Formats: sequence, structure tokens, C-alpha cells
Amino acid sequence: MAQSAHAAAKGASEITGWTAIQLSQAIQSRTVSCVEVMTAYLSQIDQFNPKVNAIVSLQGRDGLLSQAAGLDAQLASANKAGQRVGWMHGFPQAPKDLTNTAGIVTTQGSPILKNNVPKYDSIIVERARKAGAVLVGKTNTPEFGLGSHTYNQVFGTTGNAFDPSRSAGGSSGGAAVSLALNMLPVADGSDMMGSLRNPAGWNNVFGFRPSWGRVPFGPTNEVFMQQLGYEGPMGRTVADLSMLLSVQAGFDARTPLSINEDPAIFAKPLAKDFKGARVGWMGDFNGYLPMEAGVMDTCIKALKNFETIGCKVESVQPDFPMEKLWNTWLAMRGFVIAGIAGGLYADPKLRAMMKPEAVWEIENGLKLSGADVYRASVDRSAWYQALNTLFQRFDYLVLPSAQMFPFDAKLDWPKSIDGKPMDTYHRWMEVVVGGTLAGVPVLNVPAGFGPNGLPIGLQVMGRAQGDLAVLQVGHAYEKASGYTSRRSPLLTAA
Repeated sequence: MAQSAHAAAKGASEITGWTAIQLSQAIQSRTVSCVEVMTAYLSQIDQFNPKVNAIVSLQGRDGLLSQAAGLDAQLASANKAGQRVGWMHGFPQAPKDLTNTAGIVTTQGSPILKNNVPKYDSIIVERARKAGAVLVGKTNTPEFGLGSHTYNQVFGTTGNAFDPSRSAGGSSGGAAVSLALNMLPVADGSDMMGSLRNPAGWNNVFGFRPSWGRVPFGPTNEVFMQQLGYEGPMGRTVADLSMLLSVQAGFDARTPLSINEDPAIFAKPLAKDFKGARVGWMGDFNGYLPMEAGVMDTCIKALKNFETIGCKVESVQPDFPMEKLWNTWLAMRGFVIAGIAGGLYADPKLRAMMKPEAVWEIENGLKLSGADVYRASVDRSAWYQALNTLFQRFDYLVLPSAQMFPFDAKLDWPKSIDGKPMDTYHRWMEVVVGGTLAGVPVLNVPAGFGPNGLPIGLQVMGRAQGDLAVLQVGHAYEKASGYTSRRSPLLTAA
């Protein structure tokens, strides 16, 4: 198919540099064809993915171009009939390798599942396909999504978009890097312990952990108890992210506790006046959390962008013992992971194929009694009420997305921060557990760059089910800050 004059003038690198909203508009108007879009993104992947290893299980080029040609024919037919196709029509997508993709291997980063080809899609993949997306592969993740550092025995390590020798974060590390290097227009991820937040912060993009139930998680055989980890959108702009959320969100009868609210609210303009809005800065919880030098200074400087858009920012602390919050987290997480992966652990041959951190999590969960889990749930509820009390005074609560800048990707995990030893493989990410346990919407926004030139992010938490309000303030912050105008050195060099 011959290139359109517009696409030829712009060039492949500029097509991949469009925002997702611009891309969708260009496809819908037939200014650029789906084949041209697919060709441009595959060229971008060919150029940059070997440097960072973000996209895995890449599908065959001929088959992808054939699917794109079919979408062009469908669009032409729809235009003649005066019909509109889905917002993601012609979008190359690579779902995270934790989520099921029918006909495409889903390894979860585990050698146990390296040949696992699901027979059905997860709900978010169903919805992306229905909206017109073409699956080009998967994005890399740590084994079973455990740990905020993307490496595994199946595909290897994903490098940071701003320095491939550094960690991409995780577990949605492949997704964040793919966005930062324009290899995908938008991306999905999942988040139990900051997995939509930390990798976004470390790659200077946006990641949103929605309210629990906003994006149905499944199909799954556990629709009631698993309330820690779920899926959500990532984007290079908040508006792009919000549009993807409008595709992902909405009630599904297979997940009876999913939120029954029209997801079209997320497709509307996000502009809003924030004069007088109140922002509470929780920082490092009065020194409780160790922070690498430069993290707090960088994040505090970024708070000025909230003041620029009219917000009043002041320091605040929750009335809750933070060590109890951590112990609550260990119990709830161990309980869930033992439930999910305990069957694999029970087989000695499969257990031997698991990384030590997975075995540790499962064994912690298996030690728990029903009474232990109930007490942890009570403490979790008390934590939510402590935050809810703060939300009577503040519209948003803000804190860093990580306690350190991207570390050496050759490490399995950081053993200390600012001289304080880390007693678990994930203690260095303790800063994110508050948002997870509260079940409130949390948006990572870029916070700029530290003295080492590496990016960091801020978590913006909103009231329960206040997803739209969080996206609106994030959009205003994005416009005021301009941090995302600084692109990866890999892109600028190219």
C-alpha cells in the first residue's frame, strides 16, 4: 500500500511521536493508514527494542501488516456507512506479560509458563481488541510480577529508557520503557506494589492505579478476596492515559464487585480550574522511610507545579503507625500470593524453578492463620479510615513514587538505602503500599530529574472512586511542569 502524502511528509519517527489522541484522529480521518502506522511502530521497535528488551514475544511482521490492512478495509467500509470504529483502531499494542492473550504466549516471566498459550483473553485485552488494537507482542515483567525490577529467566532484563544500564522498575517495566521510547502509543500494566507507578516514574511517563473495581480484573476463579493487584493504563500524556481508561473501565458481570459507572467520563476533556484545591504532602512520613539523596529535593521542587495551577500545598501526616502498615502489607500480600501460586509451590519440581523471592512470599502466606488475615484486614481498614480523615481536609495526598532513583540493572534488588539495610526484596518500595492498601486512585506524574540525570515520579492519591478528579489534577500538573518534554537520550541521539 502506498504511503499517504501526510505520512510520507511526517516520516515513521514522527508518526510514533504523536500522542495517542493525535494518532487515533489521524487514523479515523484516514490521514494515515493502519498499515503505515504499523510499519512505523515496527520500525521503532526494530530500532530501539534491542537496546532495552522491553517488548517480548514479538509477532510476525507479515501477519501484523495483514491485520493492519484488514483494519484499513474495515475503516473504509465504516466511513462509507457513517459509522465510527473503536478509539484504538489500528493501534499496535503489547499487553503486559502477566495478562492473558489468546494465541500469544503468556509466560508471567516464569520458566514454568514459558510455553503457556492461553485460550482466552483477559478482560482488558478483550476490550483493547474490541476497540481495534492489534497485538504485536507482550511487554516484559519480572517473574510472576514480583519485585519492582523487570528481569526474569525467560527473556532477561529490561533496561531503563534513560539509561539502559539501570533498572526500568516494575513490574510494568516493559510497558513504561516501550512508551518512553515511542514503541507503543499507550500501554496497559498492573499494580500490586507500585507496578503502574514506579516504572512510570523511572521512565518519565504516566501510570495510573485506578480505584479498586474500576478496571475489571479477570476472568479469574477468585472474584472476591483478591483486592490488592489489578490492572490499569499508562501513557505519555494524562489525556492519552485517560482515553485508554475509557476503553478498559466499566462493569463486567464476571467480576461482580467492578464499578458500574459509564467509562465514557474518561473520554471527556480533563481541563479544570484548581484554584484553592488543597494538596497534602506526606513525603517520607516524617523520616520513617529512608530516601536516596536527591529524591526528596527533586520531589519537593516538583510540588511547585501544584502551586502554579492554584493549589495550596502543605505538609501532613496520617495518624497511623507506619510499621503496622508494613506488617499489614506483608500479611495481605503473602495471603494473596500463596493463594495464587501455592499450587505451583506444592510441586517440588516446579518450586525449584521459582526465584527465591516467590518462594519466600508463598511460604510467608502459608504460615498465616485465618485469624492473622482477618486482623490484617482490620488494620487495613483502619489505615483507609486514617487516609479518609485526611481527605476531609485535603483534595489530594502526594508522596514520591519510589525511595531511590533507578539502580544498577545487574542487581536483583537494592540491599540498602541511605545506609539503612533493606530486610526484604521489596522493602525499598515501601512508599507505595499505602495507596495499594487503601484502594484509592493513585496517579504517577513525572517529578523531574535528579542530580544523576535520572527521572523520578510523584504519587497523587485521590478520594475513593475519585479517579476522574485525580486525572484532572494530573493533567493540569502535566501542563504546568513540562517534564515530559525531556526525552530519552536514545531518542534524541536517533
